Amino acid sequence: MDKKAVALVTGCSTGIGYETALALAQNNYDTFASMRDTAKAQDLQNAALEQNLDLHIIQLDVDDQNSVLNAINKITSQTNNKLDVLVNNAGYGQFGCVEDVPLSDFKKQFETNFFSVVRLIQQVAPIMRKQKSGTIINLSSIAGRIGLPGSSAYISSKFALEGLTECLRYELGQFNINVTAIEPGVIKTNFFDSMKVPPSKIDPKYNELSTNILSGLKMMVDMATLPSQVAETIIRILQNDPTEILPRYTVGSDAQMFAEAKKAKTDLEFEKYMSKELFPS
Repeated sequence: MDKKAVALVTGCSTGIGYETALALAQNNYDTFASMRDTAKAQDLQNAALEQNLDLHIIQLDVDDQNSVLNAINKITSQTNNKLDVLVNNAGYGQFGCVEDVPLSDFKKQFETNFFSVVRLIQQVAPIMRKQKSGTIINLSSIAGRIGLPGSSAYISSKFALEGLTECLRYELGQFNINVTAIEPGVIKTNFFDSMKVPPSKIDPKYNELSTNILSGLKMMVDMATLPSQVAETIIRILQNDPTEILPRYTVGSDAQMFAEAKKAKTDLEFEKYMSKELFPS
């Protein structure tokens, strides 16, 4: 009998990571749900126990090299050096216009949203290359393809993640390792509650712009895509023929609308279209 496939998910205390870890365990994956603060794991642990799922909570701070090494060593020691799926989900949103966000905060945003993904992949790719198989799923955003004002640090980190994903498809694809990006729109989570919004010290127009856009996004949350829909998309990807896995998957009607509009218009047409949406007269 084949051993269970092994999956690691980052950022599992709430939202997409929480739902993805549960969905993987429900689909017979030996699942390692990681988070920086395992004190926040009680809800996930209770859900796994109630359903009798093969789900393990492990501590992993994606910004800390030693924490990553310890987590990967713990997993491989328990699975005989087996790791089949990595879902890079951990991240946060830094709001504010470019002039208002200190360079140190830009760097922190990239450290968590981008460099942590590189850090994990550099540890996981050798395992997958040795076993000649694996799937890496990077949680991007539709904002990884569409620039918006007032969230330049976050969006830049997601643009970088999209580029990294495309490069990895060539680099790791030759070893039978699949890499793809998930591009959700607005998701019904506490993401915007935890988003950092520095007050503008440069120009009141920046402050008004950031506040208006963030308020609009928060209003969309009530009708937004559920985190479980992202988890369902991840399960469908893993059930696909590996040779048919796409470079990216949009999730949510809003993400699909923006993706189709950008595809159908020239860059300038799309910019004018977005300006009308963002700055209605």
